[in-house]
Amino acid sequence: MVGHGGIMMLLVRGLFAAVIAFSLGIAARPAAAADDTIKVAYIDPLSGPFASGGDEFLKVFGYILQKVNADGGALGKKFEVVPFDDKLQPAEALIALKNITDQNIPFVMQCTGSNVGAALVEGVSKHNARNPDNRILYLNCGALATELTNEQCDFWQFRFTGNVEMRAAARIKALPPEVKKVYLLNQDYLFGQSVQHDTKKWLAKLRPDIQIVGDELMPFGKVQDFSSYIAKIKASGAQSVITGNYNRDLNLLIKAAVDDGLNVRFDTYLAHLIGGPTAIGSAGEGRLSSVIEFHPNVPVELNKPDAEAFDNGWRANHSTDFSEVPFLTMFQMLAKAIDKVGSTDPLKVALALEDMKATDLVGFPVWMRKEDHQISMPYYAAHFTKDVKYDSEKTGLGWKTDFIASSEDLTLPTTCKMKRPKS
Repeated sequence: MVGHGGIMMLLVRGLFAAVIAFSLGIAARPAAAADDTIKVAYIDPLSGPFASGGDEFLKVFGYILQKVNADGGALGKKFEVVPFDDKLQPAEALIALKNITDQNIPFVMQCTGSNVGAALVEGVSKHNARNPDNRILYLNCGALATELTNEQCDFWQFRFTGNVEMRAAARIKALPPEVKKVYLLNQDYLFGQSVQHDTKKWLAKLRPDIQIVGDELMPFGKVQDFSSYIAKIKASGAQSVITGNYNRDLNLLIKAAVDDGLNVRFDTYLAHLIGGPTAIGSAGEGRLSSVIEFHPNVPVELNKPDAEAFDNGWRANHSTDFSEVPFLTMFQMLAKAIDKVGSTDPLKVALALEDMKATDLVGFPVWMRKEDHQISMPYYAAHFTKDVKYDSEKTGLGWKTDFIASSEDLTLPTTCKMKRPKS
């Protein structure tokens, strides 16, 4: 029999164990249940100024897995997402990675921040070289810097979304012919620098008639008042602001422009993500555009009722748009690879993913290129308008496709020189 003091000690130990489990991003549960699911770790900002993006993506994964698991999951098991908060800091992501490998989780996803993505590429590669019996596969779902599947490519990383250069090609092709002066404003870190470089490259290649009247890198996630940037844009005479800013850095920029009455186009890379439509509201009519993986009106435009029903399933319970079709493609391809090799072994799964071909939610072909582990996929260049069936974020305006850049159009050369594992 355990005495009162012993009972208290057991309670304290139990509480301590529960706190440790919670701090690692998992709920304490019986060990016997460990093999019932296929765990996929998810590292992204779940606190701090960019937490809204991480929280949104976590909800998206929950919705996607309802479909993927209902379709059979993989090996007859369901997928389970295990979240870890990196606060959008590379050091925090590497701490999370250590916790993930300690738990023998074979796959890790990360969808926000190329600075974090670069750290994970290196961290996963080093871990796998040192621990061949406890390898992990990095599923890149949103670290977009072109470099990550070019000079910084790695066998253990697979990017399931288009890189910056692919987006830049679509972005510049979509600019209206009347645009002759542009202002470039981007975040001063790896992703923003990649957007700046590739935007200039594709402007020179496709639109040499356009003059760059401003080119600026701004502190990432730190600016509260964008009025000084708006003043410089106004003084430049720009007709369009081309920006890779996202989340708070884009939403505050657009809000400042609207408050000031600045009458320019915003030709963006990521305005369709959470908060962008709300920030510009009715002022975005005809002068906000984005390069998008998917938007609610794509199924209507392409007459794809099954895809429309899937999107409506999301809209029924959320006020945001579902644009993350690549996340669905990623889980479907992962399930296919696991089933093909009959294992969750990261090396076997990686080899099965190489050169895998599939179709996305609306039936367009996608391809995971073996050479650099970069997916080839279509992009939609779209503008913000009232003339659509489905609006965004209850604004009364939504996205309408201007043109589609196919996966073939966006299969671009790579500088990747990948080192492959011997076994």
